[in-house]
Amino acid sequence: MAQFIIHVDMDAFFASVEIRDNPELRGKPLIIGALPSERGVVATCSYEARKYGVHSAMNIKEAFRRCPGGTYMHPNIDKYKAVSLQLNEIWNTYATVSQRISLDEAYLDVGEQAGDWEGVRAIGHLIKQRTLEEVGLTCSVGVAYSKTAAKMASEEDKPDGYYEILTPEDFVNLIIDRDVSVLYTVGEQTAKKLHTAGIRTVRDIQQRQEEVVRMLGKHGQWLTQVAFGIDDRKVVPYRPQDAKSIGREVTFQKDVSNHLLLKDVLLLLAFCVEHRAQRYDLRGKGVTLKLTYSDMRSISRSRPIIMTNSAVSIYHEAEQMLDSIGERPVRLVGVGIQRLSDHEEGQMTIREFFEETAEQDAERRRLLDALQVRYGLDFAGHLTDIYQMDTLHKTVEYMRKHFRP
Repeated sequence: MAQFIIHVDMDAFFASVEIRDNPELRGKPLIIGALPSERGVVATCSYEARKYGVHSAMNIKEAFRRCPGGTYMHPNIDKYKAVSLQLNEIWNTYATVSQRISLDEAYLDVGEQAGDWEGVRAIGHLIKQRTLEEVGLTCSVGVAYSKTAAKMASEEDKPDGYYEILTPEDFVNLIIDRDVSVLYTVGEQTAKKLHTAGIRTVRDIQQRQEEVVRMLGKHGQWLTQVAFGIDDRKVVPYRPQDAKSIGREVTFQKDVSNHLLLKDVLLLLAFCVEHRAQRYDLRGKGVTLKLTYSDMRSISRSRPIIMTNSAVSIYHEAEQMLDSIGERPVRLVGVGIQRLSDHEEGQMTIREFFEETAEQDAERRRLLDALQVRYGLDFAGHLTDIYQMDTLHKTVEYMRKHFRP
C-alpha cells in the first residue's frame, strides 16, 4: 500500500530562532554553540556562516578560524523547546501519525487526511505557510512515498524549500550517480569502507550488491535495498520509553586530572540522568562511564546493575569504574544508564522498599552536603537548576576553578 509521507525540517533552527527574536542578527554569520574562548563545538549556524565553511559539530576553534567576524552565542535550549512545541502543534494537525526526530524535524504520515498526491501537496504548502505566519520561521518540506525519500526531498532545496519524490524510480534517478554518502545511514566510516573498495556511487552499490552485503552485513542489505528506492518503514511515534540509553556529559574548559573533582562532576551528571529517567519512569540495567582525554582519545566502561534510576546508585557504580582507571588529563566526562525498561524487576516488601528509600535519601544528603562544604554552593536547594545544560556547564566550571585537593 502506498504511503504519503512528509518530512519537515526547519532551516538552521537555533540560529533562525535567535535571528527572529533579534533582527539585528539578520544577514550576519551567526554561530550557536560554544564561544570561541571555550572548548566545544558548533550546534548550528546561519546560512551566512556556512558560506565560510562552518557547519554543525565543527570544533569551535576551527569555526572561529574560518569566521572570526561571526557572532557567537550559547544555545537557549528552553526557548527552542518552546518553539518546537508550537511547530509540532501545527504539523500534527495534518498527520494521522507523527514521528518527531529532534526539536526541529519530524516525519508525518498524512495519507488519511490527504487521500492522494494533490492532497499531500496542499498539506505540504500549508505547513510551510503556517510555520512562517504563526511561528515566524521557514522550513523545508519533502513529500514522498517513503521515509528515506521524504528526508532526501526536504534536503534538496534548502532553505525554505519544497521538493517531491513520488516513486522509487524518481528517487533512483535523483541519486543514482551521487556519492554513497547520500544514502541514509551511510556515515563517514561506512563511506570510507565503500570508497576503499571502489564503491563510490549509488550505481556502484546497485551493481555490486553481493560485495556490499559481504562487507557490511545487515547494514549492507539495507543499503542495497535503499539504493533501489525500497524503504517500507512506517512513521512511528517517538516515545522516550523506546530509548536505549540515557546519558549526560560535560566538556571541561581546561583538562581535569584529579579524580575527586571528576567524581564530584559525576555526581551532578548522575542527578541529571536520574531526573530524565524518572520523568519517564525508566530504569537501567547497566551504568556507563565515558572519558575523553586531552589527546581526544575516548574510552568507555560499563557494568551491569540491579535495575535502577537512582542518582546515588548510578554515581557509586561510575565512581568505582573511575577508580579502576589511572589519572590523566580529562577533557570530557559522561555517565549514563543503558538497557532501559519501564518495568521493575522482582518484588520488594513494603519494609524493604522503605528501608532502601531511607538509605538512598540519607546517602543523597551526605553526598550533596559534601559538595556544599567543598564548593560553598547550595546544591540541595538548587538541584533542579543543574538539569539545565547551561547552568550545569557554568556550575562545573565554577567547581573546576574553585576545587582544592
